[in-house]
Amino acid sequence: MDTETYGIIGMLGITGVLLWYIMRIRNRNLADSLSENQPHIAGDDLLDGAAKNPEQFDEPDEETLEMLGDLLEDAAESQGLIYEE
Repeated sequence: MDTETYGIIGMLGITGVLLWYIMRIRNRNLADSLSENQPHIAGDDLLDGAAKNPEQFDEPDEETLEMLGDLLEDAAESQGLIYEE
């Protein structure tokens, strides 16, 4: 064999090793990405779902009552339930 054939075989070998190495890194990165970005499953989270201060909802203040009254009034008007004479 001449030196050109050895050069071609060497370059093919190096190309094969580089492709193998790139695919190995790619597969490792994909596996890491999939393990870190799994969808959240209901019930697996650490949230307890309780309000920090549940007593604040026991009695509404005047501002909240006025706001709710306005909302009810607007809803009734949009449904045509208020008849003005």
